[in-house]
Amino acid sequence: MTSRLQPLRTQIASHTPLDATEAAHRQRMLCLTDAGIAGGEDPLARSSFAPGHFTASSFVLDPELGSVLLILHAKLGFWMQPGGHIDPDDPCVLTAARREVGEETGLHELTPWPPAGEVGFLDLDIHPIPGRRNEPAHEHFDLRFLFISATTALVDCDEVRDARWVPLDRFETIRSDASVMRAVVRIRRLLRERLSQP
Repeated sequence: MTSRLQPLRTQIASHTPLDATEAAHRQRMLCLTDAGIAGGEDPLARSSFAPGHFTASSFVLDPELGSVLLILHAKLGFWMQPGGHIDPDDPCVLTAARREVGEETGLHELTPWPPAGEVGFLDLDIHPIPGRRNEPAHEHFDLRFLFISATTALVDCDEVRDARWVPLDRFETIRSDASVMRAVVRIRRLLRERLSQP
């Protein structure tokens, strides 16, 4: 367990939050990671519910960097990024995020941004998950990455009600939540910085 948690802690600690909300998320994630390293429940395990566990998700840009891929959440009815739980055999959270994109949309040719060696999180978010038949209410500590896809061709998946490429300049027209919008603000900022480089 600690073989994945210690690098994860370093990665979370080095992330620069966009605002006070994300800064609070980062601090809680560090506390959760520290508890796991100290011998508590494994926060990467789906069965850890007090207060919750890490998940991995991805914002994926099209090859032209003009649109971002979103999926329609069947129960909540709003558009969000692909993502899900971290499997025991995922060597790291980046691998989990990439796997979830492939499972939910069929996209597998994904390049992390920034390039390998500099890969960090795009965004950190914590959100509540209501109790269900086999699970108590808990929280998802979501680690969010940014990828560029080599293609826009999507594959239908049973797990996803709908998927689409949403132009970044028309993002406000879709129904989503504040955490998704925060991530899009950061994507727009990264793209502006890229364009301003000589």
